[in-house]
Amino acid sequence: MKYVAFGNRNMEASAIIQGCMRIDALSLDELEALIKNDLELGINFFDHADIYGNGVCEEKFGQVLEKEPSLRDKMILQSKCGIVKGEKNNYFDFSKEHIIRSVDGILKRLRTDHLDSLLLHRPDALMEPEEVAAAFDQLEQQGKVLEFGVSNQNPMQIELLKTCVKQPIKTNQMQFSVVHSCMVDEGIQVNTKFDGGAVRDGSLLNYARLQNIRIQCWSPFQYGAIEGVFIDHPDYPQINQALNEIGEKYGITNSAAAIAWILRHPANMQVIVGSCNQERMQTIAKACDVSLSKEDWYWIYQMAGNVIP
Repeated sequence: MKYVAFGNRNMEASAIIQGCMRIDALSLDELEALIKNDLELGINFFDHADIYGNGVCEEKFGQVLEKEPSLRDKMILQSKCGIVKGEKNNYFDFSKEHIIRSVDGILKRLRTDHLDSLLLHRPDALMEPEEVAAAFDQLEQQGKVLEFGVSNQNPMQIELLKTCVKQPIKTNQMQFSVVHSCMVDEGIQVNTKFDGGAVRDGSLLNYARLQNIRIQCWSPFQYGAIEGVFIDHPDYPQINQALNEIGEKYGITNSAAAIAWILRHPANMQVIVGSCNQERMQTIAKACDVSLSKEDWYWIYQMAGNVIP
């Protein structure tokens, strides 16, 4: 397993993160087995959100921790808050009251006294940074949250937060894969009229590297946002051909090759994998054992339909 220094405390965090969005479909025995399998593989980072399964995902995870408390000290536990499922529609709430209430609910469901990391879940257009700062200060002083971060935010949104928030923003979750490669497109296709040359995120990847912010990549196998998986999909023949060939070359599966492509980037990103299949997690973890050559990395990028000027 590959590890990266995480947060201001430089916790040793696995490059692959177990995403917990779908664990509500597992029995408690199945979930316990998944957690233990992850830990045996060296995957020590578990990512939640208070809206996953309407709280059931955290509730079940907490029941496993309650049954076997020693597991908690072996893991880095992260959750997110800020998305509210309203009666009419979903909306965002980064108010102090909502953040505090959300974290208390998260901790109760997870049966733990603290989160190693709390992220604001997507941007809130009505965010008041003073409210966020007050919430973060209280949570830190109470020992309920050790590290803080965001998801899907651009550099100026983070800079706005930093005008009031004194805790370092150490994490930003962004969608990233070889078929959703906006973060690197703008740098490769700079000063061109190709679509990929458009700066859509404020040069977020370079900003994150300059500010020592860890990028956590979600949906590494998805095309679009939630439409489906491009691995072995007939509409993506070229990239699958490339991933299969690279997989054979390095002795890994095509899914692991897609993860290895992300991990090869010098930003030392983490990758969130939401699979609940133990065998699949075992094969994907092998992505950490290889380092793609530059030629292979750029070939995969091009076979995904991206332009190399």
